[in-house]
Amino acid sequence: MNERWIEVGPFSPKAMSDSPISQHGANSGEAPPEASPQEQKQMEQAYAQMKRKMSMAEIGKKIKHKVMVLSGKGGVGKSTVSTGLALALAQQGLKVGILDIDITGPNVPKMMGLDGRRLHVESGRIHPAQGHLGVKVISMAFLLDNEDTPVVWRGPIKLGAIQQFIGDVEWGDLDYLIIDFPPGTSDEPLTVAQSLPDIDGMVIVTTPQDVALLDSRKSITFSESLKVPVLGVVENMSGYTINGKASPNSEVQIAGPAGKTLKANTDGEGNFSITIDIFKEGGGKSTAEEFGVPFLGALPFDPGFVRGGDDGVHRIVSEPEGPSAIAFGKVVAALQGQIVDGSGPGLEII
Repeated sequence: MNERWIEVGPFSPKAMSDSPISQHGANSGEAPPEASPQEQKQMEQAYAQMKRKMSMAEIGKKIKHKVMVLSGKGGVGKSTVSTGLALALAQQGLKVGILDIDITGPNVPKMMGLDGRRLHVESGRIHPAQGHLGVKVISMAFLLDNEDTPVVWRGPIKLGAIQQFIGDVEWGDLDYLIIDFPPGTSDEPLTVAQSLPDIDGMVIVTTPQDVALLDSRKSITFSESLKVPVLGVVENMSGYTINGKASPNSEVQIAGPAGKTLKANTDGEGNFSITIDIFKEGGGKSTAEEFGVPFLGALPFDPGFVRGGDDGVHRIVSEPEGPSAIAFGKVVAALQGQIVDGSGPGLEII
């Protein structure tokens, strides 16, 4: 048999002793040194991270569409919109889940009537709670012993929890996963965009007034850095509609905001309807047009959302044929029109 030799450069014993790879002769009988507790912990963490990364990639295949719901500013009704989108999709007979990423202020379980629930864990996998219309929910609220307990975590711990919510949860097969974020453009959406493959895009929630729109613009710009498309802008609290009765076939005048007088005509039975723009109107649509992103629609200012959020029964569930549910249906139809199978790759999973 012909022998082939490969010449290599010289090396010294010192170089080998400095190497992190231990050197043992085949017949020396020398046992490899035992890992220190710190090294053992590092290896276990690395293995768990690798296992979670593989799990996140597999979960991504089981969830057809993933939609991030953001707002640049708090108080615009983002969680109300997230739960409304999920329920409106579930009304179509679709399998839907909500991932509540707001670690320090988790409100989705209360809005979905899941107060006080605890998560079921089996074989190391977390099983989501199920709310109205079979919507699956994961939230930090399920892990708190007391709803008044604050979550005081630094960034790395918080981001590790988010990765667990994605990789260690048994979502099963879903048509849509709605991901509800805390206000702003910080670590949470970045972590999700890096961890969950094939995200379809973002929905930006705003109200019509200028202060909210300023921060919504930041969210649109933020999406570009994440390489996640904006599926559209939703204008929440767009107008408050008053329905009443007066003399048939007459004109009704109502004092509106900023001293503006609003007028409406009654029908033959004396019924009238008039909408008051409490927080202005049209700001969401104009912002979407300015940035060249879709406008998904406007949702009314409905006090029923407040009661529904407190009672755990969303307006879509309590009044599925009402004007608010109809408005959500239009927004969802526009959203589905923007979503196509096989969206862009987004950021690399790390």
